[in-house]
Amino acid sequence: FPNATKICVNGVWVGVHRDPYHLVNNVQALRRNGLISHEVSLVRDVRDREFKIFTDAGRVCRPLFVIDKDPKSANHGNLVLTKELVQTLEDDREILAGMDPEEKERAELGWKRLVKLGAVEYVDAEEEETIMITMTPEDLENHRLLQQGYTLPESGPEDMNKRVKAAI
Repeated sequence: FPNATKICVNGVWVGVHRDPYHLVNNVQALRRNGLISHEVSLVRDVRDREFKIFTDAGRVCRPLFVIDKDPKSANHGNLVLTKELVQTLEDDREILAGMDPEEKERAELGWKRLVKLGAVEYVDAEEEETIMITMTPEDLENHRLLQQGYTLPESGPEDMNKRVKAAI
């Protein structure tokens, strides 16, 4: 299979796939919908034609907010985390305050709810190397404008404390 992508699970080659783009999107959707553990790492290496899945313990992961990439969604290109979800998070804090520790562990409220709804995703160092990460809402808005064909104005030297950004 000259155009096939190797599929590896925890470093063991388990098979090949001819359509890695759809495979990766489907597995990511399964993880975001909670059908696969949020601790599973998904790494697609386009250059080496490999899709690596890591489920082993001991990987350091960090949470990231997810951008809605569904072109049919009204929220396309924005954070999945909405003001309504933030309000739900506030409401959950009050609910959790009245629970005993065992109930809190079982409840899918607060941060667990954000993970379950796909608004937050845990990413390890290897997966982080293959994804696009924006650091501020302003960066996200600028990216969206550039995709629409707008040119961004050049910033002058007037603000010496402004964050330095790499040229796009």
